Amino acid sequence: MNRLWPFRNLGLKLLSLGIGALLWISVSGEEVVERGLRAPLELQQFPQGLEIQGEAPSTVDVRVRGTAGALSRMGPGDIVAVLDLRAVRPGNRMFAMTPEQVRSPFGVEVVQVTPSTIVLALEKSLTRSVPIVPSVEGSPAPGYVVSGKAVVTPDHVDIIGPETAVKRATEAVTETISVEGLNDALREEVTIGLLDPSLRLKTQRTVDVTVKIVPGPMERTVRGRPIRVRDLGARLSAQVMPTVVDVGLRGSREIINRIDADDVHPYVDLSGLGEGEYTLVVHTDTPDHAGVTRVDPAMVQVRITSVKD
Repeated sequence: MNRLWPFRNLGLKLLSLGIGALLWISVSGEEVVERGLRAPLELQQFPQGLEIQGEAPSTVDVRVRGTAGALSRMGPGDIVAVLDLRAVRPGNRMFAMTPEQVRSPFGVEVVQVTPSTIVLALEKSLTRSVPIVPSVEGSPAPGYVVSGKAVVTPDHVDIIGPETAVKRATEAVTETISVEGLNDALREEVTIGLLDPSLRLKTQRTVDVTVKIVPGPMERTVRGRPIRVRDLGARLSAQVMPTVVDVGLRGSREIINRIDADDVHPYVDLSGLGEGEYTLVVHTDTPDHAGVTRVDPAMVQVRITSVKD
């Protein structure tokens, strides 16, 4: 039979007793304080087939009480408000928020929750297919136009959300595609989305968008335009042969009809050239996104001489 010896390991027992007493004294002497903080709101047991109309609150304000040490040791996620939606029905529902619905660490007491009532508008979930509308911006290269409407593949997408919001939705949209300065067809994979934050895409996240860019449907020739010289060096003179050219223009009917002959400026660039004879390309400035299809003649003879005093 084993006997109990109360004085066995007496030193260790006294040490443990002393440590416990010191901890009790330190805790009992610590000041109790209250603090306000914001806690995340968790919606648990959400019934299938229901949706929240509008935006549900994501946080609540709580006041907690405890020792200064206990409160200082709290980390993110230690305080969480929980709302149980089990067996909830469609309609405007009110839920009481009490301190008992807030999880907190040992030694920390929740004394108040604000707001004390959470209101949620719950509706049946609905899925529907809507068309995808591409967003295209910019102007093609001079002389080119966008032909027809942009083609979206696939052209419909399934959306899901609260019944009234889904019935109200008319389209999904793509991120913006730029055709600025292009002279050939553009095909790009882009992200699609919905403007109503209460709606979401069921599956599809990207689509292919094709924009057809073709030469403008109308052409016109502006005849006998004088050739200008640019960047002629100091104390130099230039003669151009021939002195005029014909310029072919292309673009939309509206743009071509708006252009006046005086808006077309053929020129040769003489930058860096000294005395001598040169065969140079004729360039042309045109307004309003008109494209130059031809310059006749395309090259001219230029004689550069010095100017005598």
